[in-house]
Amino acid sequence: MTSQGKSVWLASVCLAVGAWVCLSGPSAGAGEVLLPLSADMTPTGSLKALPAESAARSTRAQQRAEQAGFQIQPELPPDAAPEPPLFLVPPAHVSPPGSPSRDKPSGAPRPVAKLNDAPSAPVGAETAAPQLAIALPGALLSADPAAADIEAAVEAMVNETAATKPIGMRDWRLARIQIGVFYLERGFAPLWTDENGFTRSGRAAVARIARAGEDGLDLSAFAVSAIPGKGRTAAQRAQADVLLSAAIVAYAVQASGGRIEPSSISPEITAKPDVADPLKALALVAAAADPDAALEDFNPSQKAYRDLRDKLAELRALRAPAAARIPPGPMLKIGMTDPRVPLIRARFGLDELAEGETSSALVYDAQVAAVVANFQRANGLPASGLLTVNTVRALSQDGNSSQEAAILANMEMWRWEPRDMGEERVEVNVPDFTLKVIKGDEIVHQARVIVGKPTTQTAIFSNQIKYLLLNPAWNVPLSIIKKEMLPKLVKDPDYLTRAGFEVIHKGDTIYVRQPPGERNALGHILFMFPNEHSIYLHDTPSRGLFASEQRAFSHGCVRVDDPMRLGELVMGGADKGWTQTRLRALVGNTERTIFLPRPLAIHIEYFTAFVDDSGALQMREDIYGHTGRVEAALGLAGRG
Repeated sequence: MTSQGKSVWLASVCLAVGAWVCLSGPSAGAGEVLLPLSADMTPTGSLKALPAESAARSTRAQQRAEQAGFQIQPELPPDAAPEPPLFLVPPAHVSPPGSPSRDKPSGAPRPVAKLNDAPSAPVGAETAAPQLAIALPGALLSADPAAADIEAAVEAMVNETAATKPIGMRDWRLARIQIGVFYLERGFAPLWTDENGFTRSGRAAVARIARAGEDGLDLSAFAVSAIPGKGRTAAQRAQADVLLSAAIVAYAVQASGGRIEPSSISPEITAKPDVADPLKALALVAAAADPDAALEDFNPSQKAYRDLRDKLAELRALRAPAAARIPPGPMLKIGMTDPRVPLIRARFGLDELAEGETSSALVYDAQVAAVVANFQRANGLPASGLLTVNTVRALSQDGNSSQEAAILANMEMWRWEPRDMGEERVEVNVPDFTLKVIKGDEIVHQARVIVGKPTTQTAIFSNQIKYLLLNPAWNVPLSIIKKEMLPKLVKDPDYLTRAGFEVIHKGDTIYVRQPPGERNALGHILFMFPNEHSIYLHDTPSRGLFASEQRAFSHGCVRVDDPMRLGELVMGGADKGWTQTRLRALVGNTERTIFLPRPLAIHIEYFTAFVDDSGALQMREDIYGHTGRVEAALGLAGRG
């Protein structure tokens, strides 16, 4: 490529991302490495609002950068514009004080290049190839002799037609352009290779990429396992260098929840995953003392996620060989004899038949039925202890099992949760019909809940409980009035009055209000976290429904068993002067608003596979179909 052609290509790459890096930011000198990375950046590339008490603490990214020997200049607020922007610059390449810029006369202010100014593309949209070109000021090539090969590899990577979508619905072309910008900013110096092949950092990154499957990620599009050594050409090493950078970006985006847009699974899922920015992710891993650990940190850190990952490993390690699969046959119950019983006993590690035992040992006895019932319960099947067709199918599942697919889908949904869920928080797992109050990893309270019907689903999102309403009045939603109350009014005009509702007529519309009291549908207490779904936690007068094993009965809100205990906890308990006795003393006919001492995080979740306190894998019915749709989006549908 001619120098003129090279400039045109470099310019087009810069223009494709808004020209904000090349034209606004400082350019790299020969051999200089500029890694644009904010000191308060999270592993997913978002900017944290640090509380005052922790402002002096270094973030994980900053600590890793410092371990790698980079000097950090903190980014300052706009009113401190004369101060330099934040860049990570290796000490050996820091320009001497007062040295002039190559692109600006000495003394001229250098504009700040901010990564957050990068243009965003709609999810699922591919960035079109840039059509314009501009002349770049000055030469940008590194003094590194490998720069020309790296540049050629970068150009090929940016312009290739991808056969797959390694970051799912995200814009992979834009991500590739950002990788190209990163190399451009460092003068096309290699990141992960030298004349001997992959560097120590490169080998660490390759090791994590090779283990991506442990976290349910799919990096099969990147064949980076082979280490290019001295026997390889410089061009081959350059291609491996750029390919590894692309794999790192794909890993970071996948691990942080970028493969699936949650709202594409259901409009009732408004969780907002903190998806890694490709440029920031590559900068963070490049600056890390341990790229393996830096990459792993893009995965969720919650204990529940780690427990699922461990169960996935166990499941894969214990895949039943073909000879141990249970063949089909009639349903078995206690007392029946069947030649499949020894296989079932072996499947659960029960005593095997001794040599010479008679056929009476083939009896499907109470011991076998008990372990089968436990298996059924853990796998979301009716715990009857009967050997049914579905139980046989579940027992015989292989590596493409429905159980493994469900675990992978639930691991993916964990990526949608906030990385900081709050030291103290409330978690509601809709398919499990449970609410938990958690401090750290300790469950301090657990209660049964009633959630939305499949036709009126409970939304999945995170928020903060801000206040309580005691003795709430219920302003009946118009949708409920139309669908449920009006048909009853046609048959019985006095229905609402007799049920204790207040009716207000405004033109052709009626508004219905249920005053506080024993019959109020919201009960005596309402937990408020204002949100777009109008979903809340509340008491209920219909307590008999909590005895049901399957509790999807509501219009979307979450009804809570033992609500006064929950109220005591969210208000801080006796230490803050709040007890169940005090709350009950406030019950009456007057609505009261009580603000929490501080807002409390609440997460309404959807997990059909989880590990319980005893370490057992639990499976729940996919009542809204979310898990199945995630499996389909990940290409796992049809397993089993």
